[in-house]
Amino acid sequence: MEMNVGKTKVMRISRQQSPVKIMVNQKQLENVESFKYLGSILTNDERCTCEIKRRIAMAKAAFNKKSALFTSTLDLQLRKKLVKGYIWRIALYGAETWTLQKHLESFEMWCWRRMEKISWTDHVRNEDVLLRVKEQRNILHEIRKRKANWIGHILRRNCVLQRVTEGKIQGGIEVTGRQGRRRRNLLDDLKERRGYSHLKEEALDRTMWRARFGRGFGPVVRQTTK
Repeated sequence: MEMNVGKTKVMRISRQQSPVKIMVNQKQLENVESFKYLGSILTNDERCTCEIKRRIAMAKAAFNKKSALFTSTLDLQLRKKLVKGYIWRIALYGAETWTLQKHLESFEMWCWRRMEKISWTDHVRNEDVLLRVKEQRNILHEIRKRKANWIGHILRRNCVLQRVTEGKIQGGIEVTGRQGRRRRNLLDDLKERRGYSHLKEEALDRTMWRARFGRGFGPVVRQTTK
């Protein structure tokens, strides 16, 4: 196998940001802080914030390009299907590996406001916007469903990807004296109420898994107090 040194990059995922020296044919490979892999941006801090913001920006650009269609006099249900089937697909590419963030809910409300031509200066509350479009907050629910489908397949297999997901590979970082709140992990969005052992046990049983994360796994309806 031949390696193109000019196109090969090295990225070290570690809290120690010292460069890695790898020589190929007496040439050192370039160290980078991020690179694109299969259409997604990977960064050396292991966070998905950069990728989420990039996907949201791409989805907003696609919405603005077809804004005449989304804000037209077409039936409301049809326009919502177009937004979810076209705009959300752009925004949620690769969302199975994300940790849920508030940027996503803000993007969801941005879509409905733009679709109904509601400006921020109109001082219309998010709850009123959702009532107008007859929707609930669904985007995080959609991501949870995608993650559940993907994680279910991974946990039922005995493969390297399962060991990576569980953190059972060599090269783990010992955390000592680290300040601040623990960073959310990939599985945290699915095991908020029960531990990982219960999550894996349910994944091994397809019927139980579908009962928990299937059609009955509905979106969260936020209750507001007046």
